[in-house]
Amino acid sequence: MAKTVHILVALVFGLVVVGIFELAWHRRNLRRLAIRIHVNGTRGKSSVTRLIAAGLNAGGVPACAKTTGTSARLVLPDGRELPVYRATPPSILEQLRVVAAAVASSARALVIECMALQPELQWFSEAKLVQSTHGVITNARPDHLDVMGPEVRDVALALAATTPRGGRLYTAERAHLEILATAARDRDTTIIAVDEAAVAAVGAADLAGFSYLEHAENVALALRVCADLGIDRSVALHGMWRAAPDPGALTEHLVEFFGRHVVFVNAFAGNDPTSTRRLWEEARVKHPEARRHIAIVNCRADRPARSAQFGAALVSWPAADHVILIGTGTYLFARAATKAGLDASRLVFAEDQSVEEIFETTVSLAGQSALVMGMGNIAGPGLALSQCFRNRCRLPEGRS
Repeated sequence: MAKTVHILVALVFGLVVVGIFELAWHRRNLRRLAIRIHVNGTRGKSSVTRLIAAGLNAGGVPACAKTTGTSARLVLPDGRELPVYRATPPSILEQLRVVAAAVASSARALVIECMALQPELQWFSEAKLVQSTHGVITNARPDHLDVMGPEVRDVALALAATTPRGGRLYTAERAHLEILATAARDRDTTIIAVDEAAVAAVGAADLAGFSYLEHAENVALALRVCADLGIDRSVALHGMWRAAPDPGALTEHLVEFFGRHVVFVNAFAGNDPTSTRRLWEEARVKHPEARRHIAIVNCRADRPARSAQFGAALVSWPAADHVILIGTGTYLFARAATKAGLDASRLVFAEDQSVEEIFETTVSLAGQSALVMGMGNIAGPGLALSQCFRNRCRLPEGRS
């Protein structure tokens, strides 16, 4: 018995020593990264992370980017992308490895997307793992209300946990700006709000350089961070144009299939109702030629609150002729939507269909001309379905 106790004591002591050593090593790595940018928010985190890193690299500041997004990626200063290997379920402690990898790549800057949802873990990510010099909070919108809610104000409070100490905080949030400003004052940090004028300054010519549909708000936010770090606007913007988008980035594909003209918009990654409604309305305005409008909603049984939230909200949007339900737990969406007044005959259940079968179902409902938008979640069949449409798209004239 005494021998067992001695072994346990030695084991605990060894683990404590290892932990102390690892903490010291991590702090050393943080000091070797002069610029540490922690990107948080409801929508646009992955895009803004990539945009900032691309702008810094174009301006001569070697920067690594780590995105969680559709799939975790480490983007090296030379543009190469490496998957973030996970032997266990995702954990915020993987940020320790990311910081070490950034140092090993000789980066001067690390732009890292916050991967925590629980408010206390968001604080831990900033206070212990990143200790950022620059914080970014893209926006605060109604998503993950079961974790950060119940109200959008609570989401803003949770996101404010990643405000740096004695640094700079950038945000495009307007409705809950005072919450972020209060957190900045508390941590002796300067807050920089990217307002409507700054977003409007990102014109059509600026956005035309992207190979995908990027939001002016994301670009304006990234440009402001780069500008404060000494990068010329034109240099930063050209770097952003050349950067590879996140796999879940907003894209649009034209598919011509046996005489049918189908425009598919991949908005699966925009998984809160407020953002998605805006994209739905913008797409309808952009494509007035579409005779039918089809929403493909990718549900997740492990996100029941999101499914119910989407179902209740969709009823108030400009009407879809058909709502195709894919993924898992589709009944949660259907129940909320019909309870809110959606005509059940518009629902098409495709939960058990393969990606190819979902494609065929969509095209068969499209008629001669249709606008189709994927929404809800990128995980599961969402990414695969967007790739299916992309692989069948007809390139615009002049593109190859």
